Amino acid sequence: MRAIEIERTGGPEVLHAVDVDIGDPGPGEVRIRHHACGVNFIDTYHRSGLYSLPLPAILGVEAAGIVEAVGSGVTHVSAGDRVGYATPQPGSYGEARLVGATPVVRIPDGIDFETAAAMMLKGLTVQYLLRRTRPQRDLAPGDFILWHAAAGGVGLIACQWAKALGLQLIGTAGSDDKCELARCHGAAHVINYRTEDVVQRVRELTGGRGVPVVFDSVGKDTWDRSLDCLEPLGLVVSFGNASGPVPPVNLGQLAQKGSLHVTRPTLFTHLASRQAAQAMADELFEMVTSGKLTIDAPRRYSLADAAQAHRDLEARVTTGALVLVP
Repeated sequence: MRAIEIERTGGPEVLHAVDVDIGDPGPGEVRIRHHACGVNFIDTYHRSGLYSLPLPAILGVEAAGIVEAVGSGVTHVSAGDRVGYATPQPGSYGEARLVGATPVVRIPDGIDFETAAAMMLKGLTVQYLLRRTRPQRDLAPGDFILWHAAAGGVGLIACQWAKALGLQLIGTAGSDDKCELARCHGAAHVINYRTEDVVQRVRELTGGRGVPVVFDSVGKDTWDRSLDCLEPLGLVVSFGNASGPVPPVNLGQLAQKGSLHVTRPTLFTHLASRQAAQAMADELFEMVTSGKLTIDAPRRYSLADAAQAHRDLEARVTTGALVLVP
């Protein structure tokens, strides 16, 4: 099969096409013929070396396609099933792959492959953040939350999901157009961080108190303002590093700012069991098929154009999701 590989870390130019043999699935594995492969910021972290991988490596952690074969012990999917997955083991930038069967789930008939590839990692991320990652006090309808990068692939799903839960999501983005996109997807309030003071606006919107939780995938550039937007006992959920790694955390600063909490969760910890993976996917699919979530058509690139997809993603010229089509 054709795949996109890196032999060294670096910029998008290190991505190149190779031919590889994948063979038959072993125990607990599935071979999937991909119809669409998701592109995510974590792929750029693997490519740059921020998250280290044994090299050479095929990138990508998300895709959708058809099961071609299953190994021994796999009973929840069969050859011919339409499936999607998000997995901690990179390797989805290819025409097909072998993957551990635990996170592989059947896709409902009403969801096409490109939509599935655009929503598996991002939708499951929103599921575990809003449904399984909790601040000191339980969130209730009407509560404010702050979500950075609200016009990205994860953010646009979060805007809708938060609205369905009755939460008032305050979304930040880097242009008026992106702010309007977040608003159209359900954000209760939007802040253009290039022209407005995020902390001041959050305090104004919340009557000076702040929010109980901030969801931050940006990292270094937003860390201080995330802390400053919290109410006492509030929680920063740091789940990405789009602007670079968060600096070392000063525990004394957390005390001074109101006994704050910090967590650095990952999707794949939550997906570690077959039962959890299925339950999370079931809730995501129900949100989509019921119409509570609309997954926008992703921006399409050919598999051979993976480097350009990375350039566009890192330049922040895209909104929503990106997929590679083999």
